[in-house]
Amino acid sequence: MRHTLLLVVVLWSTPVLGQVTYSLPEEMPKGSTVGNIAQDLGLDLKRLKSGKARIYTEDSTEYIELDRGRGSLFIKEKMDRETLCAKISPCALHLQMILENPMELYTITVEITDINDNAPSFQKKEMRFEISESAATGARFMLGRAVDADVGINGLQSYSLKPTENFVLELHNQADGSKNVEMVLQKSLDREKEELFNLMLTAFDGGDPLLSGTVQIHIRVLDANDNAPVFTRKIYKATTTENSIKGSILITVNASDADEGSNSHVTYYISDTVDNHVANTFLLNQQTGELFLNGEIDYEKASHYELDIQARDEGGLSDSCKVNIDVLDINDNKPTINVLSMSSSISETSPSGTVVAMIKVNDPDSGINGKVNCAITERIPFIILSPSSNFFSLRTEQDLDRERESEYNITVLCSDEGVPSLSSSASLHLHISDVNDNAPVFERNNYEAYVVENNTPGLSVFTVKASDPDSNQNARVSYILEEGTVNGVHVASYVSVSADSGVISAVRSFDYEQLKDFHFRVKAQDGGSPPLCSNVTVKITVQDQNDNAPQVLYPVQTGGSLVAEIVPRSADVGYLVTKVVAVDVDSGQNAWLSYKLQKATDRALFEVGPQNGEIRTVRQVTDKDAVKQKLTVVVEDNGQPSRSAVVNINVAVADSFPEVLSEFTDFTHGKTYNDDLTFYLVLALAAVSFLFITCLVVIISVKIYRWRQSRIFYQSNLPVIPYYPPGYTDTGVTGTLPHMYNYDVCMTTDSRKSDCKYSTLGGQKVLVVDPNFSQTMQHTVNDNPFLEDSGSSQLQKPPNNDWRLPANQRPGPSGQHRFHTLQQRWTPYEKSRAAARPEEGPAGAVVGTGPWPNPPTEAEQLQALMAAANEVSEATATLGPRYNAQYVPDYRQNVYIPGSTATLTANPQQQVPQQALPPPQALPPAEAPKAAPTPASKKKVTKKDKK
Repeated sequence: MRHTLLLVVVLWSTPVLGQVTYSLPEEMPKGSTVGNIAQDLGLDLKRLKSGKARIYTEDSTEYIELDRGRGSLFIKEKMDRETLCAKISPCALHLQMILENPMELYTITVEITDINDNAPSFQKKEMRFEISESAATGARFMLGRAVDADVGINGLQSYSLKPTENFVLELHNQADGSKNVEMVLQKSLDREKEELFNLMLTAFDGGDPLLSGTVQIHIRVLDANDNAPVFTRKIYKATTTENSIKGSILITVNASDADEGSNSHVTYYISDTVDNHVANTFLLNQQTGELFLNGEIDYEKASHYELDIQARDEGGLSDSCKVNIDVLDINDNKPTINVLSMSSSISETSPSGTVVAMIKVNDPDSGINGKVNCAITERIPFIILSPSSNFFSLRTEQDLDRERESEYNITVLCSDEGVPSLSSSASLHLHISDVNDNAPVFERNNYEAYVVENNTPGLSVFTVKASDPDSNQNARVSYILEEGTVNGVHVASYVSVSADSGVISAVRSFDYEQLKDFHFRVKAQDGGSPPLCSNVTVKITVQDQNDNAPQVLYPVQTGGSLVAEIVPRSADVGYLVTKVVAVDVDSGQNAWLSYKLQKATDRALFEVGPQNGEIRTVRQVTDKDAVKQKLTVVVEDNGQPSRSAVVNINVAVADSFPEVLSEFTDFTHGKTYNDDLTFYLVLALAAVSFLFITCLVVIISVKIYRWRQSRIFYQSNLPVIPYYPPGYTDTGVTGTLPHMYNYDVCMTTDSRKSDCKYSTLGGQKVLVVDPNFSQTMQHTVNDNPFLEDSGSSQLQKPPNNDWRLPANQRPGPSGQHRFHTLQQRWTPYEKSRAAARPEEGPAGAVVGTGPWPNPPTEAEQLQALMAAANEVSEATATLGPRYNAQYVPDYRQNVYIPGSTATLTANPQQQVPQQALPPPQALPPAEAPKAAPTPASKKKVTKKDKK
């Protein structure tokens, strides 16, 4: 057994990297080793395993198998050369070995050599001839030929005929290399001597051992026939196209016989030497010699046919000729596409030129009909190249992007160059594997969400959404709350973000009055490695709820004390009794306040403004009206549901203080208590008077000393420190209605009425009845949070130019409020100026704001000091608050001036009040205002005269 190896290595710049050829005899048993492909090609066994090496063959039967572990080829199915190749020599199997990652192609040729396993054989077991006795010597009789499937020396080699007394054999070579045998008459026949002859024709091959085949020849000798038929031509030629229709006439042969009668009648036959399959493909008319097409012919199976035709007369004489038929090729075969290797997926980062698939295309047509070109029908980033004949590789032409196209259905169209052209197509599906090259993207550039205050902790407020065009884990988005603070507190104390859904939840309950809105950032991060992220700003706006009831700032509810507003009986219609000032810390319509008179002793006498809270008289006050009037005002906001506050206001309708005191004393404590209180008040008054006189003496002494030194200060251009009466204190705090409270001690002839304290409120008379002066004041301060000391000197206001206005033209108590007299002053603020009231000169005259422009004289200082010790009159009890437009209350309440019909508004766009302020330039020089005389004022002046 021969087993040879022919190794051919071909270096291409293509996927076909090498070629190897093996030679082995046919009929080798299964499992026989063909060769070591790894060693012959110089490949590592690991490469065979990692590259998933496999054998590709076009035939459905796999004769050769690859053992990756050993790198060897072995026979999987027994091979019969005659079955595989018939007469084709040499006979070879053409295989391809394919490797992946990277993709490589190797060509393997396995040549199968012949062994003498087939004996020559004849198509017929016997032959019969009828030969006339008159046949001339040299007459020829075609015997046909034997067939031996083997080739070469193992094929048919020689013939023998026994016995050979009358006949000899002649061999005639054919175009295909075969030999026809003719029997030649070498000795005349004599029917009378021997009518029948039995001959043995034997065919031998050249193999070892020698094999042979035989056929019996039976000859009957006929009576004489002098002339044999003769063909006009020894060789006839015909052409036809493949796939010609059945019945087509190919050619007509013709033979003539010189005999007469029945001996001249010629009959045509296809010689028995022609193969049955070929003989069945054609049909010969025995009478006319016309040759027809009887079956389908295919150029790809056979492009040439050769027929032996015999012409025989009735006398048994015959002649022969040859008919050569050439088949013309037509483009009747589509290219056949075989995918040798195909990658199911490649990475989107694969470089341009990456091999995706390898294809082999076959077209059995010849010439240009078999020349094939392949292309891609779609406009996609792939290209197909032909590294060698019939082999094509599909490669990437551009960079890939999975997010633009995640998969491709690639249609490869292969067309031949025939006319008309035939084509075939193959669809290849390729998946693009993802790489984390895209960061998550939020649906919006920023988000804004709204949440109503007093929400439940854990409430879902909003949802942020980000998408990632990547796939699988690379597209899995997680949401993270970035580091940050809100009002100095970590943002995680306010909100939380669900890592999976992006739902933003409130961690705490929000309060609109403390926090109206805040910002934070949310980061979206994918699950790739390394992860990519992006962030977005989220704004949470807290919406207001009506969760705060209105707060009444004025009048102050003092608990145990009794505060009354005094209305003179001469008050006309529209007289401003007082104003209810309230605020609501909510916003919007929740802070819109309305005022309503709920209860009143005499509803026909008073009314309250529904918008401004001003309490005014509805009609003229008469003597029949009761002195004591109690009003109940309800302050409601505009929220849903509405919240409200109630304030009680006591109004005294009287012209004299004793009349008021006598009416309101009944509400105070009993007689024993009042007697004790009178004793303590007298004792306290004596102590205060002693301290006052002592301080007065000290101050006068100090001022005299300073006056003597004043010339030195004036000469050195040093500023003179002005002196302010100690009874005056001022405050500069800022807030909603900061007040100054001034209290007057009212002494009467009745000791029981001596415990009444009278104070002035912005030009109005306010009666305060309280058994304990200091406790009442402290209680008032505690009840009103707006009277607390700010504790910082930075809250003091700069001097104001309102002192240039007359007292009757100054703004009311919206902004800053002071209730004052010059009798006795008390303020809850620690930060106060020990200086004379800038707005007032001696005897309560209004002269200016801030430090006096010129140093006061001793007479002026003494006059101011003495005026502070006298009982206050109505002329000195004018309203003197400073007004600054920079401090308009944020609750948008109206500014009012008690005791007058004027109402100022904090909004400069509102209607100008009745008493509009003239420009400061047009104002006349400030003079001390004169209070309008009232019965009460006349009575108090009389008391002073008596004293």
